[in-house]
Amino acid sequence: MITVIGLGPGDFDRIPETIRSIILDPGRTVILRTIDHPAAEQLAGMREVAACDDLYESSETFEDVYSAIADRVLTAGSAGPVVYAVPGSPLVGEFAVRHLLSSGTDIELIPAESFIDAILAETGYDPLDRGLQILNGHQLPDPMVLDKPTIVAHLDRPEIMAEAAAQIARVLPGEAIVTVFAGVGSAEALRADSSPDRVDSSLAGFRTSIYIDSEPGGLVGAVRTMRVLRAECPWDREQTHQTLVKYLIEESYELIDAVSRLPDDEPDWVRYAEVEDELGDVLLSVLFHAAIARENGAFDIDDAAEVMRQKLVRRHPHVFGDVEADSASDVKRNWDQIKDDERGQARESMMDGVPRDMPAIHRASKIQNRASKVGFDWPDAAEVLPKIREELDEMEADLDDPERAESELGDVLFSVINLARHLGLDGEVALRRAIDRFETRFRAMETAGPIEGMTLGQLNQRWERAKDEG
Repeated sequence: MITVIGLGPGDFDRIPETIRSIILDPGRTVILRTIDHPAAEQLAGMREVAACDDLYESSETFEDVYSAIADRVLTAGSAGPVVYAVPGSPLVGEFAVRHLLSSGTDIELIPAESFIDAILAETGYDPLDRGLQILNGHQLPDPMVLDKPTIVAHLDRPEIMAEAAAQIARVLPGEAIVTVFAGVGSAEALRADSSPDRVDSSLAGFRTSIYIDSEPGGLVGAVRTMRVLRAECPWDREQTHQTLVKYLIEESYELIDAVSRLPDDEPDWVRYAEVEDELGDVLLSVLFHAAIARENGAFDIDDAAEVMRQKLVRRHPHVFGDVEADSASDVKRNWDQIKDDERGQARESMMDGVPRDMPAIHRASKIQNRASKVGFDWPDAAEVLPKIREELDEMEADLDDPERAESELGDVLFSVINLARHLGLDGEVALRRAIDRFETRFRAMETAGPIEGMTLGQLNQRWERAKDEG
């Protein structure tokens, strides 16, 4: 018979009498997972015990440690009655116990007080109130959702604790306070409150945890804040799907502008901060529409996210299924076919489904891509250039006819967008960057001195200097 017991979270005197009688029975061999625990150290002073700390030193991975511990206990159990004693409860975070339970050997498991019980006793929190989340500091989820009281445990090393605190700080409001519990349940127990970014990582240890009970930040916090605004802010209450459309368009353009300013060579953290800010504004519009839909009983943000998730899985069978796709073009072809199948009927025209209200540059590129699918396209960028020259010549011939000049100008622009598409460039981004360059150089011309009254030749000279200066 192998008996697995827990030593509780702290001192030996916290252990119930029934468990004490088992581990003090001289007729049983006692094996400790580790001696590095108050009750374990105190037990070692009362009777002969064997510890498994040496296996941590000789094993390459934690999984090897747990397997070796189970083997040691099973070997000892074949010679007589054995008690395997672990810190806290054998039901919480004891991976070697899992090996023992799956070994097919007769195991008696006796539950005990865990560090979770001790922390709940210290905080006075009832997990049936708002729920409870328990996370392993070595395997934090990504994304991390802190929408209920949470215990982050297994913070055994300073670097693990520092990384956990940094991740916590990212998804909590700036004013949030967390609590570090170290050595809970023993005479040397310590409790320290601080903001997540000021957690003392020197308190790390096998019996250290971070307790979080804060209003959520991050995505969950944004969703809840949006709901409060809909309930309590007069302006937010008045908005409808229709009145919000213009804001979504404006914020989208501001995001596009921020993205266009990102350099191509290496990350620019200042520019990325601008993208982060504008992306948040676009997300606000998404959350706003979802909040209104929720009030109308249509759907919530979770429903929209799940529809999107299912769509991603369905349209990526080469990732989530058994379809093979060796190139980006294969992926795109599969995607379009799946979209057609989802639609339930074939398009009347290849041009169907391209919104007329899209920005003209993007609409032109999308229309051209549709035509390209049936081979109506130039083979490469070099073949587009003569067409641009041809359209320019036609426009030049009609400069005196505004109506025809407009038509020919449209053909020129349409051909230029085709060139951008063949070069793998985004015409919208390219044009925005060209506008930015012009604006910067023109401002430099103004900085050099008054420009009113200058001749075109003088202006061109100043322009060239501005170009040379960058």
